[in-house]
Formats: sequence, structure tokens, C-alpha cells
Amino acid sequence: MLNQLLTQLEKSPTAYHAVENAKKLLLDKNFHELNENTVWNIKKNEKYFVIADGSALIAFVTGNNNNGVNIVASHTDSPALKIKFNPIVKQGKIVKLNIEKYGGGLLYSWLDIPLNIAGRIIVKEKTSGKLVSKLVLDTHKIIIPSVAIHLDREVNSKGLVLNPQNDLQPMVSMNPDFQLKLFDDDKYEIMDYDLYLTNAAKPYLAGFDDEFLVAPRIDNLSSAFGSIDSIINCNPTNIALAFLADNEEVGSATKQGAGGTFLKKTIEKIAKSLNTDIDIMLSNSFMVSCDNAHAAHPNHPEKSDPTNSVTLNGGVVIKHHANQNYTTDAFSSSVLKTIANKCGVKTQDFFMRADMPCGGTLGAISSSQLSIRSVDIGLAQLAMHSATETMGSRDYDELIKLLTAFYNSKIACPRYDEITIE
Repeated sequence: MLNQLLTQLEKSPTAYHAVENAKKLLLDKNFHELNENTVWNIKKNEKYFVIADGSALIAFVTGNNNNGVNIVASHTDSPALKIKFNPIVKQGKIVKLNIEKYGGGLLYSWLDIPLNIAGRIIVKEKTSGKLVSKLVLDTHKIIIPSVAIHLDREVNSKGLVLNPQNDLQPMVSMNPDFQLKLFDDDKYEIMDYDLYLTNAAKPYLAGFDDEFLVAPRIDNLSSAFGSIDSIINCNPTNIALAFLADNEEVGSATKQGAGGTFLKKTIEKIAKSLNTDIDIMLSNSFMVSCDNAHAAHPNHPEKSDPTNSVTLNGGVVIKHHANQNYTTDAFSSSVLKTIANKCGVKTQDFFMRADMPCGGTLGAISSSQLSIRSVDIGLAQLAMHSATETMGSRDYDELIKLLTAFYNSKIACPRYDEITIE
């Protein structure tokens, strides 16, 4: 499955492309596409998916029981640089693009690397007036040059501080008449766009035994496509559901994010179509919030917890936090470890140092919409939120094995203090 991940990381520069590629995988495996604005006629032992705004997707497989939902939640977006409208900036003979930050990325990692422009363009059909979304990926390489050491001689001692407005505008041309035109069709009029600078580097294996996978967007497309690869291969008793949310990197409070109602409304429609009591269904449901974890850094081991640091290729990571930045508790961790033991997958436990703040992810946000048991997991990685990230090349197959086993498990909660796993 690793080669397929390499392909998807390269082919999915934005959330829109990730969802389109997930859609193709699902259609190839006989999943049926549904629309949010129609009445659903869902059957047992069938496969479906629905898309929200082109950047979020829910795929699900109905079993023969359907009294609970086994959910894996991940996200399709990554930190990036978004191109503003009216983007042309001229500095002398150089043409640049005006950008803004998307998410909390490591800004220096965007300097001196090849960049593409990718995203979606909204066009209006001149005959009908209908608005249509078109995916674009422009392969002209552009660059954000760093300032030479000769012009900033103290940079290695004082540290590099970047101002996004001043320091992260990419050079695109020396043509004084240059215009950013990525879609050309006389039948359409361009209305607006959601375009991003994306790392154009191809994923590759590193290390003398190919132990490491190095690529853009490992956080969190490794989880997103892991959930898709797993749901394609599962044979569940309960309902298996993969939720690929957008906008996690900017807080999730969007219609297509984990803080919106997309997941909740989808489960409500499933329950209604199957004539199932939704309260009973949710009481027997379980969520795996799948977003990557920080591996112990080989050059900075002091950044990790002294007794709970995790390693690349050490197995799937279970993420804990006392203040519930992660949703894991002793019960939900035990459920996942039970499933992992049954399918022979190694697990690791991650805690932040007590004197360092902890980031949050989808689980806690989704819990505000659905009050069900949840555990946070992920793959260990380095350089999270860099334009280029690193993970263990052997961990992805372990994730697939665990998520497939999770989807195939029948989890029930007969009492608040009891969970059964079959």
C-alpha cells in the first residue's frame, strides 16, 4: 500500500485534489455517490460516499447489523500559502504574487524549493449562468528566494524571522505584461478562485534501507488515504465510516470542517434511511480521530516526554492529553489496544512534555457534534507542518491493518462502564 500512498501524496497538492482522488478510488471499488440535497435510499451491505464543497468527503459501508458506526476521522488540508485575488505585484523587473498564510506552517521551509500553483477556479457558463468549479494544477515551477548570508550576516545567530507579506511572495516572471491565467475556455468566465502555492517536490524514500518516507502533506494525507484504503478493504458488521474533513489547520469551524454539521447530518440521514434509532446507534458508535503525532527528534530528544517518546517505524501512536486536547481516555485507549493486539499491530503512547503546550485535532472538535467514545491516534512523523515532512516507511501498512480491523470490529456499549468488542 506504500506505493499507492506515494502516488496520492504527489497527485493531491490541495484538499480539492485529495477528495477528487479519493472519489476515483471509491468509484473504482463500486462505491455509490450520494448528494447532500437528495433523499437517500440506503441498503444493508452496500458502499456509498458523499462530498461537501469539493474538499471534504464521507465514505461508508453498511453491514448487516447497523446498530453502531465505526468512524475514522482525518483531514485533507495542510499548511500552505494561499494566493490572494488581484495577485500581481511588481518589484523592478520581477513579477511576484501576493499571498497569505493558510494554517500554521514552518515558514522558512517554503524558501528555495520548487512550487506549483494548485486549487480550484470558479467559472460561470456564459450560456446558462451556472457556476462551476474546475480543478487546476499548474506545473510551471516558481520560487521564493531567501536572502543571501552576505546581506543578513547575523541570521544564523539571531534566528530567521519571516514576515509573510514581505518575505513569502514568489517570483513568477520577468514579463511586464504577465497575468495569472490558469484556465482558458471561451465558454466560461472566471469569477474567483481558491489557489495555493504547493510544494512541487516528489515523495521519495530515504535512508540506507528505505526506512523513511519524505514528502509534502504527510500530515494528514497519510491518515486520509489510510482511512480510504482501509474502508475499501473492510467487511464490517456495523457501519464503517471514513470522514475526510477540511480546514483542520485553521480551526475546523467551517461547513466542511469537523466543527460543522457534515458528519452529524450524514449519520442522521443514514439512520433515517435504514430506519434505525439514531440514539441507540450513536451509543454503540466509536470514533478514531486519525492525525499524525510527533516522533522523538534525533537531534532534540529533550523536546519529547522522557517516558513516552515515540519513534518512526515503531507502530501506530495513541495520543493522550490530560486537558482533552486529544479525546483518548483509558477506556477508548483500551478498545484500540485490544483491536491492535488481535490484528498484530504495534502501538505506542504519546504524551507532550508537561511544560509544553499541546495542539488539538479533529476528535475533540467532532465530539462537540457527536457525543461518542473517541480515541486519537496517528503515525509518528518529523518536521510536522514543514513544506516537506518525514515519516517511517513501514508504518503505513500497520495503519491500514489496524484501521481495517477497527472497521470490521463490532463495538457495543451495553453499560457506561462496559464495552464489548467482537
